[in-house]
Amino acid sequence: MSTDRYISPLSERYASREMQYIFSPDMKFRTWRKLWIALAETEMELGLSQNGKPVITKEQIDELKAHAQDINYEVAKAREKEVRHDVMSHVYAYGQQCPKAAGIIHLGATSCYVGDNTDIIVMREALLLVKKKLVNVLDELADFADKYKGQPTLAFTHFQPAQPTTVGKRAALWMQEFLLDLEDLDYVLNGMKLLGSKGTTGTQASFLALFDGNQEQVDKIDPMIAEKMDFKECYAVSGQTYSRKVDTRVINVLAGIAASAHKMSNDIRLLQHLKEVEEPFEKSQIGSSAMAYKRNPMRSERIASLARYVMVDALNPAITSAVQWFERTLDDSANKRLSIPEGFLAVDGILDLCLNVVDGLVVYPKVIEKHLMSELPFMATENIMMDAVKLGGNRQELHERIRGLSMEAGKNVKVEGKENNLLELIAADPAFPMSLEDLQKTMDPSKYVGRAKEQVDSFLDKVIRPVLKENQELLGMKAEINV
Repeated sequence: MSTDRYISPLSERYASREMQYIFSPDMKFRTWRKLWIALAETEMELGLSQNGKPVITKEQIDELKAHAQDINYEVAKAREKEVRHDVMSHVYAYGQQCPKAAGIIHLGATSCYVGDNTDIIVMREALLLVKKKLVNVLDELADFADKYKGQPTLAFTHFQPAQPTTVGKRAALWMQEFLLDLEDLDYVLNGMKLLGSKGTTGTQASFLALFDGNQEQVDKIDPMIAEKMDFKECYAVSGQTYSRKVDTRVINVLAGIAASAHKMSNDIRLLQHLKEVEEPFEKSQIGSSAMAYKRNPMRSERIASLARYVMVDALNPAITSAVQWFERTLDDSANKRLSIPEGFLAVDGILDLCLNVVDGLVVYPKVIEKHLMSELPFMATENIMMDAVKLGGNRQELHERIRGLSMEAGKNVKVEGKENNLLELIAADPAFPMSLEDLQKTMDPSKYVGRAKEQVDSFLDKVIRPVLKENQELLGMKAEINV
């Protein structure tokens, strides 16, 4: 490995080998050659001829196919230094390997034929990998939610203690976010189309000239290329490029996944601060170089960090799409080379981390119970007050009495640093004809979580499990994180 050049952390530390291959030179240039073969085959099958003789022969196609995989990179690099054009450099390099077919490679096409169609193909492959990992995150979360669906815990609004929920119900909230992302991903994925072969300004003028003005033959080119490249169809109209709005839609899906992961990781970081949960921590892992006792939530922090990058990255294709002049400009090129691959590499790393964190997330019920019981007397005051009314008390008077007692107990907790003594204060107040023992019986946390457990069951049965069943072939992935 070279140590004297910058190496992107996305490939070195975060993204999987599988995602890195999708955006590799091998994937890119082998796809270019597949597209050139598809174009040449289509032109041959449509009977492209000159003076009654076929322009493209099966022998030429066979020669192109024989060298579809073995890219002669050095030849292409040397040629690009001379001509300053990446596509024509690879046309030249391919022709060096295929001398019989050299003259018909790229016939009638413009650079965007290989460049843009490859971008669409690569993004589709990358979205499929993202979908696989997203489905597996949902699967892990479903198991976690099911396991802890009945575990009462403090809920928080404004990060202040609020009416209890359950650990499993909170995980269901994370799942709901990711489920929305999956729906968006499927919508965009199912709508992906190839550019096809539209020519320099999208009019297919070059192909009309090749086929001597035969509109019917030219109409068949895009559908035939789409079928050969395993796509349902091509975009009906375009300039030289496919609409950069497509990139915007794709990256917005990634940004949505990043936002969902960020939310989950933030919750886990806060809960780890409270010592209620803890992300995986390996036997030899070091939490701090100075404080040996620390167990920092570094995986969740990394999720949040990468997620912010992806959310900001979504601006790139949006701005690029907005400033494409007429039939095309080239100010998209350098930007696309960065924003699209790195957005995918970052989300790939995020989902691997999510899978790893959820799979090994440790829950500490005793700590959860301790926190919950220290706050539960405040939350039980409405029920206590209603019980006192049933025993003959005045609701308005009791409300003022219990409000004052709550403030006194709150002072005892916050100012004096003592335990919550609200139940003792209520039992000592003659306005409440209830003993301390009676009050303590009302402190069963399961009475205060509403339908949390039932909601989790319903959500899993009616929503999540059908989605997982529909995507059964994607399940079974385990995360591998680099560092």
